Amino acid sequence: MSTAHQRRSGLRRAGTRIRKVVAAVAVGAVTAGGLVAAAGTASAQTTLGDAAAAQGRYFGTAVAVDRLGEPDYTATLNREFNSITAENSWKWESLQPSPGYFDFSTADRIAEHARQQGMELRGHTLVWHSQLPSWVENIGSADELRAVMRNHITTVMEHYKGQVRSWDVVNEAFEDGSSGARRNSVFQRVLGDSWIEEAFYIAHEVDPDATLCYNDYNTDAWNTAKTQAVYNMVADFVSRGVPIDCVGFQAHFNSGNPVPENYHITLQNFADLGVEVQLTELDIAGSGASQAEQYAGVTLACLAVPQCTGITVWGVTDKYSWRAEDTPLLFDGNYNPKQAYYAVLETLGGSGGGGGGDGACTVTYEETERWGDRFNGRVTVRAGDEAISSWSTTVTVHPPQRISATWNGEASWDTSGNVMTMRSNSGLPAGGQTSFGFTVMANGNWTAPILGSCVAS
Repeated sequence: MSTAHQRRSGLRRAGTRIRKVVAAVAVGAVTAGGLVAAAGTASAQTTLGDAAAAQGRYFGTAVAVDRLGEPDYTATLNREFNSITAENSWKWESLQPSPGYFDFSTADRIAEHARQQGMELRGHTLVWHSQLPSWVENIGSADELRAVMRNHITTVMEHYKGQVRSWDVVNEAFEDGSSGARRNSVFQRVLGDSWIEEAFYIAHEVDPDATLCYNDYNTDAWNTAKTQAVYNMVADFVSRGVPIDCVGFQAHFNSGNPVPENYHITLQNFADLGVEVQLTELDIAGSGASQAEQYAGVTLACLAVPQCTGITVWGVTDKYSWRAEDTPLLFDGNYNPKQAYYAVLETLGGSGGGGGGDGACTVTYEETERWGDRFNGRVTVRAGDEAISSWSTTVTVHPPQRISATWNGEASWDTSGNVMTMRSNSGLPAGGQTSFGFTVMANGNWTAPILGSCVAS
């Protein structure tokens, strides 16, 4: 029996026990605006990848090869994430643009970067109706299309055999809307309903130890037709022994598709079939506290389901997001961590914010505004498990930067003028928070300030 299938069998047997765990989590959950609020325990973990690993999960991101030469991009990627998905370079049109001609040169750069950094790889995606070369779209013979699909899956998986933890074998095979129907792709038209399970059988033959996933979007709310159609397919596959190990939830959220209140119920219901669940392309439109609450809620939903093995956000920085105008990621266009970043980190049980703190209080930083010559920063001060009567922290800027204005605290500077100490004698209740702000004249240097530890009394 393969590793993946041993894992699946064990997950089936654990169904009753898992439901008890989820119920216990739900009892202590706090909701804010219909979303699960962030909750976590203090830890020494200070990056997303490390904090997720401490929870037995991965935290990954989608990577574009042409960004790997940008130092800030690569530094953020290497520091924060422990799993990589190729954003586009592993899709069919990139790997096999013409019949029988495979080009792995770009895709291999992603695999090599993951290997050098000790990161896991997710394979995205083997069979998909989009970003498919026209020569495949024009195949009308079932025998020919079946042979072409087998050759593509086999060649790609053999090339990366032993390197990839999870494969999105089939991507987005169901229609949106209320029909619950299969998407009218060339594979559906020519091969009929059997094509999806055929793809899984081929993938299992090539690499029986890989985790094989079905991946889709808008399958987050439990009672929608699309979610139910995917669930019924997976249930059928499991009952008949089709080698499916995992269901991927893309998790692209915005005002038109908000995070469902019962998101963890959807994840749990799929997990109860005996498969892993993974959040594979997470991004959430918005900013500030609202976005942070939603990110925390999604993260907590994954933590509530033991078979939710990891989260991948769809990109490193807002400026390169496929929907950059929605600012949907954890790092802004200048690679500053956003409120959402700290919400996720804390929900995973980590602690962030530059200097952090001594446990009595912690501090986190975000850039809030930017102009042609300056930017505003905000530091959030949070009390720990006990009330505090005062707090202080330091903010160090990078010459020739200078702080030109401050608010919501008492500021003083060292003799260099580069290190500001901000303090307040206004107390905070246990778990309470406040913030102070400042304006930095950049003078050509846009590097984020460095926070010192928070000191409380």
